[in-house]
Amino acid sequence: MANEANNHQQLSSENLPVVLVHRLPAFKLLFNPSSRDRLLAHFHLLDPHDSPEPHDSFLSHHAHSIRAIITIGPTPVTPEFLDRLPRLGLVAATSAGLDHIDLPACWSRGIAVTNASLAFSEDVADCAVGLLIDVLRTISAADRFVRGRLWPVKKEYPLGFKLTVHFSLLGYIFLIWFSELTFALLSY
Repeated sequence: MANEANNHQQLSSENLPVVLVHRLPAFKLLFNPSSRDRLLAHFHLLDPHDSPEPHDSFLSHHAHSIRAIITIGPTPVTPEFLDRLPRLGLVAATSAGLDHIDLPACWSRGIAVTNASLAFSEDVADCAVGLLIDVLRTISAADRFVRGRLWPVKKEYPLGFKLTVHFSLLGYIFLIWFSELTFALLSY
């Protein structure tokens, strides 16, 4: 009975779209088990680095079945690489940027390209605001001062400062910029 279920799963995975995990050898595709199971329910993932077969041979063997690729990190997607995958229709980058993907080469072949840019934007905005507060209030520097036991030597630590905006032309421009920034951050 278990063997029959395993055969059914194997047959159904053959009908799933084939997705190549395109990564540099140092990068891994890490998933928590539930995310991996959801992905594997809809796609058949191929990772050349998990195969004993040489990379070029692996790509040649599977080239005609690969419909999409997931690029991990800054793994380059070049015209030469795209030429090896004649049925490719989608490049999905796990990074926010697309500098490592030859976009004109993809578009000229009718390959759609997407990335994870919006997935990280709220976290990046939070981090940027946190770093701004850290720099203005010298939180990290004060922490190093205390942990380094420098107060007996230097006696006092200069306090950070608050950003005070006076209502002048410069202040008005800053207020407009900050309100647009706040709106942009909140809209994500």
